[in-house]
Amino acid sequence: MTSESTATATGLLPEQRTAVVTGAGGPAGIGRVTARVLLEAGWAVALIDINAEGLAAVEAELREAGHSAVLSIPTNIADEASVAAAYEQIDANLPPVVGLVNLAGIACPVALHECDVAQFERVMAVNVTGSFLMIKAAAARMIPQGIGRIVNTSSITAFDGGGTFSKGVYATAKAAVIGMCHGAARELGPYGISTNVIAPGPIDTEIMGGKLSDERKASMSAGIPLGRVGQPVEIAATVAFLLSQDGGYVNGATLQVDGGKYMH
Repeated sequence: MTSESTATATGLLPEQRTAVVTGAGGPAGIGRVTARVLLEAGWAVALIDINAEGLAAVEAELREAGHSAVLSIPTNIADEASVAAAYEQIDANLPPVVGLVNLAGIACPVALHECDVAQFERVMAVNVTGSFLMIKAAAARMIPQGIGRIVNTSSITAFDGGGTFSKGVYATAKAAVIGMCHGAARELGPYGISTNVIAPGPIDTEIMGGKLSDERKASMSAGIPLGRVGQPVEIAATVAFLLSQDGGYVNGATLQVDGGKYMH
């Protein structure tokens, strides 16, 4: 057995490795911060988003900060051909894919009984189908390596049914992500691949209808025991742990990062 195969057999992360991060093109999003945290932890990072202009800005920012092992690839994650083309670029330009972080998602402020089919399907396409296609392509690369880390993003909305902004349609999609994680954790675990979910509470991003004002933050914080909304770096740090060597035995878990807003 070679030293490399010994490393994968014992669950050791290879020194040269790539994490694919979806939803990385937002100027105030979790993906941008997560990419930086992972680069600082020694990962090469592939930035994935449908927003080509946003991706280019994030890549430029990261390179200006001294990170060279980064590549932005405009991608429609809900389209299988687009996903396949993105992974081909990653294979050609970066180290082997060992990590996948599915952060891309869209919210929905429409009540379940008022939502039309087109809007419902769009929410499901980005949050569920996109995660599925990214996992499928990543698994095809991780299985031969005998190691991999997959992190998906759900929401506490999956547990409480929605709040003042995201309602039942979003809750449906994010609950499906948890079920997908359980299936992947069971089916990919024997290949040395862990699959976990992060379920954030209110985070200071723009997914909930724009940048949060101080007044809105205060209103949202009222039901949180810690008394504040979360910051993107707190989600990024949780992702970094799940992708790390120390996080390797966590599999099939849903980690709530919500300040204690939802307890069950």
